Amino acid sequence: MTTQEAAEAGVAAGGPAGGLARRRRWIAAVAGGAVLLAGAGVVASTLIRSPAQAAAEARPPERSVLTSPVEYRVLTSSVIVRGQVVAGQSVDVAPQVTGGEDGAAPVVTKLPVGQGDRVKAGQVLLEVSGRPVFALPGRIPVYRDLKPGAEGDDVKQLQKALRGLGHGTGADPAGTFGAGTKAALDAFYAAIGYDPLPAVDDDGQGLKTAEDAVTAAERALQEAQDSKDKGPARAVQYARDDLAEARNDLAAAQAASGPRLPAGEVVFLQGFPARVDAVPGRVGAPVNGTMLTVSGGKLAVQAYLQEHQQGLVRKGQRVQIYSELTGIEARAKVGSLAGSPTVQDSTGGGGDGRGEPDGEAQAAPGQSGYLLRVDPDKALDARLAGQDVRLTIEAARTDGKALVVPITALTAGADGRTTVTVLRPDGGQRRVQVRTGTAGDGFVAVEPVGTARLAKGEQVIVGVKKGAVGR
Repeated sequence: MTTQEAAEAGVAAGGPAGGLARRRRWIAAVAGGAVLLAGAGVVASTLIRSPAQAAAEARPPERSVLTSPVEYRVLTSSVIVRGQVVAGQSVDVAPQVTGGEDGAAPVVTKLPVGQGDRVKAGQVLLEVSGRPVFALPGRIPVYRDLKPGAEGDDVKQLQKALRGLGHGTGADPAGTFGAGTKAALDAFYAAIGYDPLPAVDDDGQGLKTAEDAVTAAERALQEAQDSKDKGPARAVQYARDDLAEARNDLAAAQAASGPRLPAGEVVFLQGFPARVDAVPGRVGAPVNGTMLTVSGGKLAVQAYLQEHQQGLVRKGQRVQIYSELTGIEARAKVGSLAGSPTVQDSTGGGGDGRGEPDGEAQAAPGQSGYLLRVDPDKALDARLAGQDVRLTIEAARTDGKALVVPITALTAGADGRTTVTVLRPDGGQRRVQVRTGTAGDGFVAVEPVGTARLAKGEQVIVGVKKGAVGR
């Protein structure tokens, strides 16, 4: 038997060579089966889908544009600015008083109020060289000393203030500083713990001289009447004339005597309670300029509009006042708006700080623009005085409900027509020519032109999604 024959015989007999051949055939079969299974899986993946995957593939492709629904509502155009609650009148108290008896410069001797304090009518604000400075109600600013015999509207204002504090002015005519007003002023000074300054600063010497003159004239008349010399009738007449003149002089002296109200001792404010806004002075400091600032009158709000806002605001428009600090809200209206801008430097130049008798607000330091004044419908809460608040001014409003779209939905064509583009549910687009109306808060009221249709709820295109261009 040859070698080849022996090998063949070994294979047939199941020897080592035969086993190796069988193992190789088995491995090949396994590998082939794996390839067939993998191919079957690929085919199955293309043919078999889950319900979620099938639903996802059935949806329309993602939109490449941004849309917003057409709304049907009342549209209000608002101007929102910051404002400050101010009093109708602000007064810098800078007393013009003389010094002490020895001619020393005036100094602050008492300062009973502090910043933020409330002030009532008749209250002493400070004391300068032993003399009081107090507040009384009134709209006319003090400009002169008021003495017995004075007449005018400022006297009438003083009389009303004294009566309001419980000090009657007797039978004095309104606006005439007579005996009743003197008595009332004396009583007021006594109530606050001070003696009034005399109207005639001569220690009463003038009145005493007039009284002595009357006494002398009375004696001369008596002597003339008792005389037995010739011509007594003429002497008596002369004595009578002298007595009448002396009595007239005494009456004038008596009318001029009494208390006076120095201009440096009173501050007239439009309303009470008033408020102390600032106290730059201090006890012991010389009186040089403003010692304190007080405000009174009805609270209002002032703000400054810029050029682009000024044209949207008119007198009488409705305003909503809101304080973030207290949560207080109030309704108001535009009271006035300056026709030209105000430029105010940081030093506050351009105003005298004394306030205006008509209650007009002054420009605040460091602010500029068109000065706006807002008048509340009702008296504002006193806690708002001096606060920074938000003002929402209703600049325009649609006449009832209207179709409203975002301003970004508008397209202006070369032919001058304004359109919006409606995205249909099937993905198609439809242009609608519109006429625009009131705009505000990023929206604009629109009205379809002619036979064009536009309805609430329709989606209008407002932009293109990022990355959508060029898809």
